[in-house]
Amino acid sequence: VAGIENLPCELQRNFQLMRELDQRTEDKKAEIDSLAAEYIESVKNMLPEERVEHLKKIQSAYSKCKEYSDDKVQLAMQTYEMVDKHIRRLDADLARFEADLKDKLEGSDFENPGSRSLKKGRSQKDKRSSRGRGRRTSEEDTPKKKKLKDGSEFADTILSVHPSDVLDMPVDPNEPTYCLCHQVSYGEMIGCDNPDCPIEWFHFACVDLTTKPKGKWFCPRCVQERKKKK
Repeated sequence: VAGIENLPCELQRNFQLMRELDQRTEDKKAEIDSLAAEYIESVKNMLPEERVEHLKKIQSAYSKCKEYSDDKVQLAMQTYEMVDKHIRRLDADLARFEADLKDKLEGSDFENPGSRSLKKGRSQKDKRSSRGRGRRTSEEDTPKKKKLKDGSEFADTILSVHPSDVLDMPVDPNEPTYCLCHQVSYGEMIGCDNPDCPIEWFHFACVDLTTKPKGKWFCPRCVQERKKKK
């Protein structure tokens, strides 16, 4: 199977062919207009046989024009399928990569700096600008909330949380994942105030929240990091 590096050349070739088919269609349409004008002008002086012959020329030109248009549509469909094929391959490769990365992260201590650097693959800008399923809360639009319970026992509990309602949602393979559960954005989410947090966004249920707490909020991983530094 041809690699994606050949896609630009293939697209350029197909678009060039479609342009040529467009030009042939336009030329044939001009020919039809000319034949029609000639027929209207001379029809009164034509013999029946001449009328039939002239109408056959017009019909043949229309058939050729339709043929060019059908070829152009077929070429457009082939181009779409070609691009879609590469997209499906990229989605499959990305899914395998994310699965391997998740296995590596789950197989190591989540406080390991090496695993933190791997998880940093998505940029902060991409996370904050992506279109999620739910509303992410900010400091200004959230009421007072009970404080988080710190400690490894709480962290171990929430690491095992996998909201079942996420599994029922249609997931776009291109949509990024967040939180300790590695799921897509849904419902209300809260952002960690640690600028170096490798995850940044968390589902309320996964961090035992129902509303946004007042003041700064740090995720369980960053809380443990801060404790270690003290």
